[in-house]
Amino acid sequence: MRPLAVSMGDPAGVGLEIAVRAWTQRTAATAPFFLIADAAAVQRAGACAGLALGVHAIDAPQRATAVFATALPVLHTPLAQQEIPGAPTPANAAAIIGAIERGVATIRAGEAAALVTLPIAKATLYAAGFRHPGHTEFVAELCADMPDAGPRGPVMMLATSGLRVALATIHAPLAEVSALLTRARVEQTARVVLHALRADFGLATPRLVLAALNPHAGEGGALGREEIEIINPVAALLRAEGFSITDARPADTLFHADARASYDAVLAMYHDQGLIPIKALDFWGATNLTLGLPIVRTSPDHGTGFDIAGKGIAHIGSFVAALQMAADIAQRRAA
Repeated sequence: MRPLAVSMGDPAGVGLEIAVRAWTQRTAATAPFFLIADAAAVQRAGACAGLALGVHAIDAPQRATAVFATALPVLHTPLAQQEIPGAPTPANAAAIIGAIERGVATIRAGEAAALVTLPIAKATLYAAGFRHPGHTEFVAELCADMPDAGPRGPVMMLATSGLRVALATIHAPLAEVSALLTRARVEQTARVVLHALRADFGLATPRLVLAALNPHAGEGGALGREEIEIINPVAALLRAEGFSITDARPADTLFHADARASYDAVLAMYHDQGLIPIKALDFWGATNLTLGLPIVRTSPDHGTGFDIAGKGIAHIGSFVAALQMAADIAQRRAA
């Protein structure tokens, strides 16, 4: 399989450190990957973590697999200013954005199998003129002109063993969520999730449960009408097409062990509704992935960790899980 591309994220955070540590703890099962980053910054990340590290600058992604066993391959993307752990600067925004763009480009060129994105600090990028709500929307734009047989996203999903949660709205203020929840949005998101469960996770007859927006699923309209007017009609439409999908269910009863055994994924209506339960269940092992794209993109499910950057204590579990999921989905799509 072609190597995985890993964009550097914010070099002032923990991203490069966890990538370096993941390489030093690699096993025979670890999919080869290369970093799109400043090679000197990668060396400094290893030094901060107290790790003996060989960095091999490559001029093309195809070289990554050959050197991965003995050195960490890096496709050099220079920073404008040397990073200071815990102190992000807009001066490096262009390099951070450029690494994401280059990662997508390597997949488009057939040089990489998937993209794993290390965490960015959106506020830092906004200060430099970045106009996208986040990684998810930016990556979607970069591959918007690529053909894809399935329904289009982007749809954000968090996944771990025993729980997958997708989002109908992503980076939106809570006060705007109700207005954003149209039948068209909920239907398209559900179609993307159902397609991904089959194509990317190999589930022949996926079971999708819809989370209610309001407490008690709206209590028959007494606590809100989004379930009656938007969510449940979409569920009825998709059930008529043969999909296994529920009406809106109260979110406070969806995530205990017995409930999780009854479905393959949840479609949550807003960001925290979906992310709180999965992070409570498996904070260090969950993966963020973007559904409905013609490329495979995953990410750790945590942020930049500026408060612990440079201390050598960042947990690598979510990044390792993101690598594995990217490799698994890419291999399944290629089969």
